[in-house]
Amino acid sequence: MKLNLKIWRQNDAKSKGKMVQYPLDGVDGDMSFLEMLDVLNEELINKGEEPVEFDHDCREGICGACSLQINGEPHGPDRKITTCQLHMRKFNDGDTIVIEPFRANAFPVIKDLMVDRSAFDRIQQAGGYISVNTSGNTVDANAIPIEKEKADDAFNAATCIGCGACVAACKNASAMLFTSAKVSQFALLPQGQVEATDRVLNMVRQMDLEGFGNCTNTGACEVECPKGISLENIARMNREYVSASVKG
Repeated sequence: MKLNLKIWRQNDAKSKGKMVQYPLDGVDGDMSFLEMLDVLNEELINKGEEPVEFDHDCREGICGACSLQINGEPHGPDRKITTCQLHMRKFNDGDTIVIEPFRANAFPVIKDLMVDRSAFDRIQQAGGYISVNTSGNTVDANAIPIEKEKADDAFNAATCIGCGACVAACKNASAMLFTSAKVSQFALLPQGQVEATDRVLNMVRQMDLEGFGNCTNTGACEVECPKGISLENIARMNREYVSASVKG
């Protein structure tokens, strides 16, 4: 395939960025989207030009690092996949593909297509954990009975990989789906009840401090999430937050 790539180039968060066009030939439909970018970068390097910076790690749909806005959609035109799982067979010969970083004030551009998503780390650090006594008197987690439905819901929430697609898809750049998933995975389990009040209050407070927008129930976050995290988690977090606020 021959493609016309329009790629966002920007040196850092303070620099002015611009779209740059790159023609690319010889793209195979079995290539992943990141492999296609590798081919482009190899050509740029051979020409003595600066390659395009983009983030990636496992390339197995697990880490979420490969977050790209492709033709206006987080992770591209397919559903429930990350960018590294997107294959070029989803595009046609002669297509123009617009590639941008995830857009959000809380995700400043590091360079080109690479953004700083450490805001998610700080939300997680504010309460996305449980404190466990490791003095030698610990209780085996399997000894605590848990309803299967709640265990399944907690597991489904825990599949969130923190890629940021929910933020990029939201017109308000809201992080409610991410934060609610991290709250839900503990709120549904008995191990998470001890710190439940502080957890939701602290995580929501940190989310607001990071500058993410508010949720308006559009639902784009769930549609674009590569793991299909449900909006039910947002409703659960809202209930947890109201309950924790009343407890004070």
